[in-house]
Amino acid sequence: MRRRSPRRRGLSQSDRVSGPVEGPSAEPATGVRIYTVAELSREIRSLLENSFPWVTVRGQVSNLSRPQSGHIYFSLVEDAGLGGTSRISAPQIPAVLWRSSAARLRFELESGMKVLVTGRLTVYEPRGSYQIVAERVAPEGIGDLQLAFEQTKERLRREGLFDTARKRPLPFLPRRIGLVTSPSGAAMRDFLRIVYQRYPEAWVRVVGVRVQGEGAAEEIAAAIDRLQEPAAGVDVIVVARGGGSIEDLWAFNEECVARALSRSSVPTVSAIGHEVDFTIADFVADSRAPTPTAAGEYIVADLDDLLERLASERLRLGLGLRRHLERRRALLDLTASGSQVLKNPQMIVEARFELLDRMGEALQNRLYNLLRQWDDSLFLLVSRLDGLSPLSVLSRGYSVTTAADGRVVRDARELNPADRITVRFHRGRARASVEETESDSGAGP
Repeated sequence: MRRRSPRRRGLSQSDRVSGPVEGPSAEPATGVRIYTVAELSREIRSLLENSFPWVTVRGQVSNLSRPQSGHIYFSLVEDAGLGGTSRISAPQIPAVLWRSSAARLRFELESGMKVLVTGRLTVYEPRGSYQIVAERVAPEGIGDLQLAFEQTKERLRREGLFDTARKRPLPFLPRRIGLVTSPSGAAMRDFLRIVYQRYPEAWVRVVGVRVQGEGAAEEIAAAIDRLQEPAAGVDVIVVARGGGSIEDLWAFNEECVARALSRSSVPTVSAIGHEVDFTIADFVADSRAPTPTAAGEYIVADLDDLLERLASERLRLGLGLRRHLERRRALLDLTASGSQVLKNPQMIVEARFELLDRMGEALQNRLYNLLRQWDDSLFLLVSRLDGLSPLSVLSRGYSVTTAADGRVVRDARELNPADRITVRFHRGRARASVEETESDSGAGP
């Protein structure tokens, strides 16, 4: 870059001697111009911007700040390994990355990072200091996309999105498959061809999305979310794309795609690019296929191969069962040759009948003994009850007298003359009226 010589703003010595300097800020006696602070700042700014319209500076990021405005402020410090100066005395240049430019960064700008900053020099007039207004920031020694890939990969790895423990096995012979890919790409054609060739009964639901460019990552993430809904009814989700550069495959390195794969309730397969291509989606998905064609072979078993294996297993099972029965039959014959019971199974039946007869006789004898014991106990209880019965007392000539209200009269003092009473005998009753009562106080209670 050619550096233009700055324009002279003052007057030459001959001009100052030959005549007075015009202008309100000039001193007629000496011809020296006096600037205001704002005027000098504007002059310096004009000089810098005209002399350095576009510069690229190598340095190390320091004093990084990200206010809520979205702008990024930092300083570029001379790398001690380049300039040979100590870090304490190393020169530095303030820099600003406006929000519109910061939004285009693919990677996370960090303190201590060695970068190449491209932009224009200007003067920040309120402080009178110069700074670089950065238009592009790139990591030194590595592409910005590669650095963004490594940063995202490490952050998600620390969160556990790549852990083997969270990987789920794919279903055996899935009947309903969800495919997220470009509807016009070769990846879709290759995948469908191999799937239907191997398993014609399969059903594939294709959700067409953009697979590169602005907004492609958001479309891919939304399609993954849609396919894991119960209404979709798929058994596995495949995210596929053909090969390409890191820029072409970048949508599958975006964090939104990685998080959609991680929260999927349906097992997922990543089939991005060729065998040597790796994306963040490959690390997060439950399984990775090197190509879309390989994904179809991996997910769906060949139906002819399955039928052949089934016939082979059926034959092997039949032979094994036959050998097992032959061994058991031989063991039974060997046992029966030395056993009288096995030679004559009727002996078992007869022995059981004899045992049953003996048990029946024992039960019958015990039952008759219990009945006799119950009869004796019942007779004894009846005899005792009969002795306590008032009817038995009445049969010996006694009677029971009750008052008109039904009370049993035990004492003559309970009655008054003219009271109606009932007298019960062993057989029958008599009703009478009391004519006179006598109290026998010495007869006891």
